[in-house]
Amino acid sequence: MDDPNVRLDGLAAAVTGAGRGLGRAHALALAEGGARLVVADLHGAEETAAEIRARGGTARAVGGDAAADGAGERLLAAAEEHYGRLDVLVNNAGVVRDRMLFNMDEADWDAVVRTHLRGHFLASRAAAAHWRARSKRAGGPVHGRVVNTASEAFLLGSPGQPNYAAAKGGIAALTTATAQALRRYGATANAICPRARTAMTAGVFGPPPQDGPDPLAPERVSPLVAYLASPAAAHVTGQVFVVHGGVIGVLKPPELGPVLRSPGGWTGPGEVARALDGADLPPHGFTAPEVASLA
Repeated sequence: MDDPNVRLDGLAAAVTGAGRGLGRAHALALAEGGARLVVADLHGAEETAAEIRARGGTARAVGGDAAADGAGERLLAAAEEHYGRLDVLVNNAGVVRDRMLFNMDEADWDAVVRTHLRGHFLASRAAAAHWRARSKRAGGPVHGRVVNTASEAFLLGSPGQPNYAAAKGGIAALTTATAQALRRYGATANAICPRARTAMTAGVFGPPPQDGPDPLAPERVSPLVAYLASPAAAHVTGQVFVVHGGVIGVLKPPELGPVLRSPGGWTGPGEVARALDGADLPPHGFTAPEVASLA
């Protein structure tokens, strides 16, 4: 991080799900850039904080469930207590409960949507209120950054993960809404769809290569997170990125396909059928299968 615009010196950052995998990698990268960390997780937060401190950084650990009542306020309170403010929020906490739709029970659905979507909401709400208050006191923009964690699952319509895909699609929508709400205060919100070899994806990607660097190592994703947290990314907001290895794909906003019109208004299903029969519908529906081919 030689460019001073991407340094994070003096900034206070919070990372959820930071006990291992991507969250740990993000926390280490932010600390390397000069940020002071609050690392949060159900398990492993203290180990990550200790690792940061052993490397000469500053970190405090917070335990607990990211989706529990008051979790966002507790995360913010820890940042304010130790560092006086919060500047960067990385929402990463998540779980998986994979089942096909016809085999999924309510508990599988609730656990995943709660942890991912509610967890992101609670921390984002606390951070947004904090930055709005700071901006009003300062009479101008503040450094506020939200980096959310979506997934390729919502782009591909992952059939074995309807709960996970729905939660991640919700996170993408939450990100764009957050970006719009924060714009007037100078803060930003973006989302990443990371592809990484972690405990959560061990069954998908298998073991790392025996020789040479691992292109799917979590630390290959974290440079984008560190950039989005930095002053250099003040103009980047409301974006969704697919990131892994040496690839960063910027998603286009949803676009209209065919537009079907009935001058007098639709009069019945037969008229709709005739119009749709001649329409050039997307072959895969509302999914983006080309994302899977990124290498």
